[in-house]
Amino acid sequence: MRLSAIRAVARRHPTALTVAGSLATAAVLVWLLSGRQEEFTEALSGVALWVILLTALLQALALVSRSEAWHLSIQAAGGTVRRRVVYRASSAQVVGGALNSHLGVAARIAALRRTAPSDCPQVPTLIAAEFPILAVEGMLAAGASFTLVGPLGLPWWLPIAVVVVFGLASAGLRRLALSTGRELWHGLAVLRSRNGGSRVIGFVLVAVFAQIFRNWLLLRAVGVDASIFDAIAVLIAVVTLGQLPVGPTVGAAAAVLILGSDGVAATAAAGVLLTVTGTLGGLCFAAWAGTDHVWAGVRRRRERRLEAADLL
Repeated sequence: MRLSAIRAVARRHPTALTVAGSLATAAVLVWLLSGRQEEFTEALSGVALWVILLTALLQALALVSRSEAWHLSIQAAGGTVRRRVVYRASSAQVVGGALNSHLGVAARIAALRRTAPSDCPQVPTLIAAEFPILAVEGMLAAGASFTLVGPLGLPWWLPIAVVVVFGLASAGLRRLALSTGRELWHGLAVLRSRNGGSRVIGFVLVAVFAQIFRNWLLLRAVGVDASIFDAIAVLIAVVTLGQLPVGPTVGAAAAVLILGSDGVAATAAAGVLLTVTGTLGGLCFAAWAGTDHVWAGVRRRRERRLEAADLL
């Protein structure tokens, strides 16, 4: 009964829950950093500007690559919406995703339906168009879940079980993709084509490896002797904790959870920079989307004036 009540509150007040979760997580991090403020400040101030800029660009690259994967999935589902419109809609996730990953996805779908209602599929199909991308990300995370065994003290067999579960889920998605009975399954149409599926996998791989490289650069920049496997573990933790209402504190929480034994101050600094550079890269992507939207409006008005002049 209590669990159902908590779920009801979460559905009615998602923003308030995220704010509360963010504050609680921030309080725990502040407590962990008590007496280590100087180390934390030193780790932050020692990061070169070029690292900040490069990692922000890597975040923007990840957003563009994932947007292209979504565009391919929508096209396969019968959508005729232009690539630029899909990219602009994807930028809406930057704002919503800062609070909650689910809110970000909802904002992206709502933006696309609002800007191109006649060219994109219905909402159920758009939701399902996310599944092929999530399946690829899930399989990659499952395959790399062994990186969590050491940091979290997990049993050795757990990654094998996770791979089996995600493998069965992916096979189930493939089977559903061959079904044409419901509007929802149309969003899985990209899985019917080997070429389309391979292209989606390729763009998702670009996005994932950009994120891994970004994590590795920032961890090394603050003085953490991190490997690529450590960077992968942090990425998995970020994505997993991102499903909880922890808001912008997710980067620091994930870094401390995975690598806190190597120094809480340095790993927390890396986590903060993950959030900062992620936000900066997202804002760059959103700024491009906003500029492109304005420019598209100017072009349309110019075309209308030329058509009116021709009629005269």
